Amino acid sequence: MVDYTILLEGLELTTGFGNHVHERAAPQRVAVSVWLTCAYDAVPEDRIEAVVDYDYLREGIRALSVERHIELQETLCEEVARLALAADPRVREVRVRSMKLDVYPDARVGCEVMRSRGA
Repeated sequence: MVDYTILLEGLELTTGFGNHVHERAAPQRVAVSVWLTCAYDAVPEDRIEAVVDYDYLREGIRALSVERHIELQETLCEEVARLALAADPRVREVRVRSMKLDVYPDARVGCEVMRSRGA
C-alpha cells in the first residue's frame, strides 16, 4: 500500500452558520480545510482515474453550505467528514477543519475532527 495525503485547504464559503441571534441574521464567512489520507495499491499512474479526485469534495461542501443553516462547527466538520469517507473507499482517514473568519476582530475560531473508515 502507498499512502498519499490530498489537501483541500481554505475553501471559503459564505453561508448560514452559527447559533447566536446575530449569526442567524446574516450569512457569515467560514473556511473549510480537508486532509484525505488515501491508500493506493501502488504509486498511481499519471491519470486522474488512478487517484481520488477531490472535485467531488469541493462540490459536496459547497452543496452543504446552501442546503440549510448549520448551527455548530462540529456539525459542519462531521458532515464534511462523512462526505469524504463515503465517496471513495481509498479514503482511509479524513481530517476536517472549519474556521469562522469574522467572529472576532483579532482571532478566528474553529473546530477540527479526524475520522477513519469504520470508526
